[in-house]
Amino acid sequence: MFETAICRTIHFMRDEEIRGDRESIDGAVGRVLFSNDENGWCAVRLRSEEAAPVTAIGPLLGVRQGDELRLTGHWVKHEKYGEQFEVESYVFLAPSTLEGLRRFLGSGKVRGLGPARAANVVERFGLETLDVLDREPERLLEIRGIGPSTVERVRESWEKHRGIQQIMIFLTGHGVAPGIAVKAFKKYGPGAVDIVRSNPYRLAEEVFGVGFLTADRIARQLGIPDDAPERLEAGVLHTLVEAVGQGHCFIPQDDLLATAANLLNCDVESLAPALAGLVARQQVSVPALKGESTAIYLPRLEKAEATVALNLAENLETKAETQPVILNTSIAWYQGRLDIHLAQRQIEALGASLRNKVVVITGGPGTGKTTLIRGIVEILAHNEQKVVLAAPTGRAAKRLSEATGLGAKTIHRMLEFNPLTGAFNRCREHPIEADCVVIDEVSMLDVELAAMLLEALLPTTRIVLVGDADQLPPVGPGNVLADLIKSGSLPVIRLDQIFRQNDRSLIVENAHRINSGEMPKLDDNPESSDFFFIARDDPAAAAELAVDFATRRIPERFKLDPFDDIQVLSPMHRGELGVTRLNERLQSALTPEGKELVAGWRRFRVGDKVMQIRNNYELDIYNGDLGRVIDIDFEERELIVSFDGRSSLIPSDLVDDIVPAYACTIHKSQGSEYPAVVVVLHHQHHVMLQRNLLYTAISRGRRLVVIVGSRRALGRAVHNATVRKRHTQLCLLYTSDAADDSVLV
Repeated sequence: MFETAICRTIHFMRDEEIRGDRESIDGAVGRVLFSNDENGWCAVRLRSEEAAPVTAIGPLLGVRQGDELRLTGHWVKHEKYGEQFEVESYVFLAPSTLEGLRRFLGSGKVRGLGPARAANVVERFGLETLDVLDREPERLLEIRGIGPSTVERVRESWEKHRGIQQIMIFLTGHGVAPGIAVKAFKKYGPGAVDIVRSNPYRLAEEVFGVGFLTADRIARQLGIPDDAPERLEAGVLHTLVEAVGQGHCFIPQDDLLATAANLLNCDVESLAPALAGLVARQQVSVPALKGESTAIYLPRLEKAEATVALNLAENLETKAETQPVILNTSIAWYQGRLDIHLAQRQIEALGASLRNKVVVITGGPGTGKTTLIRGIVEILAHNEQKVVLAAPTGRAAKRLSEATGLGAKTIHRMLEFNPLTGAFNRCREHPIEADCVVIDEVSMLDVELAAMLLEALLPTTRIVLVGDADQLPPVGPGNVLADLIKSGSLPVIRLDQIFRQNDRSLIVENAHRINSGEMPKLDDNPESSDFFFIARDDPAAAAELAVDFATRRIPERFKLDPFDDIQVLSPMHRGELGVTRLNERLQSALTPEGKELVAGWRRFRVGDKVMQIRNNYELDIYNGDLGRVIDIDFEERELIVSFDGRSSLIPSDLVDDIVPAYACTIHKSQGSEYPAVVVVLHHQHHVMLQRNLLYTAISRGRRLVVIVGSRRALGRAVHNATVRKRHTQLCLLYTSDAADDSVLV
């Protein structure tokens, strides 16, 4: 029976915590006024046949319009909103009237039953409707217009609805956000409750959005002891995963166990069996390597590092199948074609790039990377060689395409993800057919993506890796560009002479000054400058000014679009000058009203600028992709987002992967350039105030850079050259002696 399956009370307070006189009220949710999926707090309008509508507030986790509820709580008086019912516990009630059944089934909860069809079902089966759906869904065939395919849709949707309600009731009873329940059901199916109850730590390992601390709290409430093997193993694994999230490929064993012991409040010695158990089940690996014999890896990262090293070594051992380029003649042809005169060291760099099978080109803004790439591409194409261009992000690929005149793709799209197999089509068995592959913005390339890329290339393919080694390392694990340069095993073209410099531009000059540890220079004539620093010590004042620049001053003066041309950058997510709060301010200024969907701490409105924060291969949307919300489906809680002119439906359980993007972190801006950037920099960001972070931020602006914040923070960032060490082994694994050239330009 439906009622016995889901009608359980969810308690949120201990009896001694309940304030005032408790009472219970029944009613149907007429409207959800506010919902925060992060903490479950909601405000709903409750309708009742016996009384006037009331506003109920509290942890009404997972409720939707049309739900019939029994609420237990007490009445409170709000200064602005008047009398409200504060909920302490509630139960879902099976609809008890025919009208309630019609509303419930026609609300969109059950696919295949719209309002009209739901009315027909209720008319046929009356108050027994839910029993029919529970036990005999095939009886829906008795209704005119319902065929076998519709019955199957209804049956699947009904089972999913019941399953989600069950896991939601179980998890929300343990303080877990309702959105997680949907993900847990999607992962485990109808048996989700039994699986989580037997080992709640699986949630942390297998369901995105659930951390170890949440799983540990559930485990404690279920009576799992502190020294249970599954808890200790989960704690060790969590510690390793957290390290990977900070960019490490591995963590030394002593560091791993010490950190895990602190987390678990236990002795380091007691974790030895836990680590052994993880190794035995191949959840972690302990390879014997040159530098760290006690390095603890996630197996996929150990494999990724080895794959990068082996493929590069194999490539350097083979010769290109195409005829070698006649350098002098080709370089002369390139200069004549573009009517340019290359400097002698540019010619040397171009020659080195064309002589070698694998080459690294590194340098800051304005140092000629684009000229070099275009030269390589045009000369090889002129010699009838097939050249393929790619970059880690869509924006970087677009810039690469514009610079060379040749179509470029993101690495993910070049590798051709196949949703049927869950893997890339391009691999060792089906490689990319190209004489040369040029990858731009390699500083963003994490070790896993690098491994998949190199696995998809023929050993005879020429590889050109281009990036700025002084920028931030990739968001993902590893530091591929820095490691390859450090290995000394590849020819490296180092560009440090500025060739691109407008007469009055300070952006490129200041980027290089900052990278050298010098304070940026400000133009004496601000009317003609493209680089500004505006001092504001008060965080609120700085935030207000940054928003004003992004939404009014820059658009008016420079005729730039605040959505497409201007990007606000911040080092951190939290605080008055963090990305979250800045996005709220910017949204209020740019999309102050309209259709709105609330999802946790995020509010989405039609027209909003948003960013994808996780790779979704099936939807062909990747981490860092920018889009605009073009529509909202409130019934299904879905977003329709346009990414580069391509519309994508974001289902309710994946909305967590979308965030507002009027402001983003400097890390997330890697690989992108914008006509104008507004950078907020304050001593609130002290943990993140590093030279490479500021250098990366400045390098994002093409026409205009505005820094708003404190002089103290600016000075700290410029002078703090500390770079957090990442635990990687790639430079030690890769020991080829095949480097032919090292050119400094």
